[in-house]
Amino acid sequence: MALRHAVLAALLDEELSGYQLAKAFDLGVANFWYAQPQQLYTELARLEKDGLIRGREVVQDTRPNKRLFQVTDAGLAELEHFTATATKPSFIRDDLAVKVQAADHVDTEALIAQLTERAAFAQAKTDLFGRLLHTMRGERTEEEFLRHGERIGPYLTCLRGLAFEQGNRDWCERTIAILRDRQVARARH
Repeated sequence: MALRHAVLAALLDEELSGYQLAKAFDLGVANFWYAQPQQLYTELARLEKDGLIRGREVVQDTRPNKRLFQVTDAGLAELEHFTATATKPSFIRDDLAVKVQAADHVDTEALIAQLTERAAFAQAKTDLFGRLLHTMRGERTEEEFLRHGERIGPYLTCLRGLAFEQGNRDWCERTIAILRDRQVARARH
């Protein structure tokens, strides 16, 4: 997948400025595709040049003018083609997992501190995803929303982000407990 597809998908529901797109990425899209704001602005220019999005200038009285972008028919066709192509499996690339791999040969206190920090971050993201999901479905139950909601794609990707962060948190907490237990057992011998 290229950044272009993630940007096109983020622009499907409404026109967004580059700033709004960066915020949308930070809140929702980042759970499956991370990009720096400057990468997004570069990609917006590329997509517009390629005719996959259309930008328009909005004049503002009290603020600088802004450009809003929306997906064109060509952009929608690009997404259609992208969704029809085979998807490669996901792979984890995680520095912390490499550090844990070396746990038998390194200072486990440093690892425990990093795992604790990662678990807290994952919990914060879990809480954020929970709030986003509630906002998307409103007062409907999840089942009702998934059956009758207007647009469920963002909800489903948010569910994936939630499961991912819950898994991260649970793994970190379990790993911390195992490392602590091993420290205690070694101290006894």
